[in-house]
Amino acid sequence: MKILSCLFFLFFITVFAKAQNTRFVTEGKIEFERKVNLHAQLTGDDSWTDEFKKRIPQFKTTYFNLTFNNTKTLYQPGRELADNNKLWEQPAEENIIYTELDKQWTVSQKRVFEKTFLIQDSARKIQWKITDEKKTIAGFECRRANALILDSIYIVAFYTDEIMTAGGPESFLGLPGMILGVAIPHEHITWFATKLSAIAIKDSDFKIPVKGNKMNNASLKESMKNSLKDWGKYGDRYLKAAML
Repeated sequence: MKILSCLFFLFFITVFAKAQNTRFVTEGKIEFERKVNLHAQLTGDDSWTDEFKKRIPQFKTTYFNLTFNNTKTLYQPGRELADNNKLWEQPAEENIIYTELDKQWTVSQKRVFEKTFLIQDSARKIQWKITDEKKTIAGFECRRANALILDSIYIVAFYTDEIMTAGGPESFLGLPGMILGVAIPHEHITWFATKLSAIAIKDSDFKIPVKGNKMNNASLKESMKNSLKDWGKYGDRYLKAAML
């Protein structure tokens, strides 16, 4: 009995010490690095494709900030790089997305070529499959989850339960903690957190986007399909980019 009592005491001390060292963040700001592999997106085995790849950078990198508290998130463009490759712009690269997690409601401002849309709709419901794989991102231990969105797009996400807000970059959400990393392998796009600022957030920090033609996601998809119907495989890629 003495041995069992000692073992139980040591177990309790270990668990308590671990709990004391665990961070639980409920509000703050996260910087995300969004990276697109432009070369990988250029499909085709011909001299024109090879020559074009020589003229453009392999990667396009942009930064976004995610402001969050227990019930809300706001994702918007962050700091700019000196060379942000504006020439290689694709649809919906400068999204502003406001999400009310408690109401499962989003307002998204998306610029697609020369038009700006204001999308008001329910938050995306994603059927995640959580795995045992782990990865450290921005100093947080994260667990991997996989899912399909938009019927056929395979995505990989990494979330941490040390940040209790169940949000993430763009419209990715629905895991038991904050999503700090997302990869869409077949579209050659990634989002990874670079740093967290655990600061107090005020209601006034959540500026809901108001600019653009109002519609829902279904209307945006139909509008994009009509506009890109003659663009072939690149039209399909641009449609996916706008709907992410």
